[in-house]
Amino acid sequence: MAFILGSGSPRRLDLLAQLGVQPDAIRAPDIDETPLKGELPVPYCNRITRAKVQAVQADGDDVTLCADTTVALGRRILGKPEDAGQAAEFLHALSGRRHRVITSVAVRRGVRVLQRDVVSQVKVKRLSDVEINAYLATGDWQGKAGAYAIQGPAGAFIPWISGSFTGIVGLPLSETAALLQGIGYPLYREVS
Repeated sequence: MAFILGSGSPRRLDLLAQLGVQPDAIRAPDIDETPLKGELPVPYCNRITRAKVQAVQADGDDVTLCADTTVALGRRILGKPEDAGQAAEFLHALSGRRHRVITSVAVRRGVRVLQRDVVSQVKVKRLSDVEINAYLATGDWQGKAGAYAIQGPAGAFIPWISGSFTGIVGLPLSETAALLQGIGYPLYREVS
């Protein structure tokens, strides 16, 4: 049984290491992540994760794990910004407000797929133009849903969360551990 991480995210790799899991292979799937017309954030995140886990090439007994993290401001999906201008737009929209961070995790072994959606609440303090511009200059917003990463410099902008910190980072560890055990992956091995 090989363990395949279907993600190129260094954050997910680091979080898996906290569970003592080192992938045998990393195969980031290439799928279209465009939201469907009128698609709501939780169903969108769930659909993308399922598409990812199905797209990864794996042998019948291999365990494949994929995840997707989506930032939702009401019904609006804030994906990965295309440029600094869009990142600034996202940060201005989040400033002084609460939003949801949805991370969907799926594990597949053969034809069996187990999946969980974890929804957390995040409050961003009211941001000044100076704070936004300084953050944009770090480049930390690149490749991040909603244009920020809680574990980076933007952590200074977040006074309150409710839910899973590791889910906000990109892989909720408690739920991931339960999914891996549920699919038959020997997560906690006895020490002899």
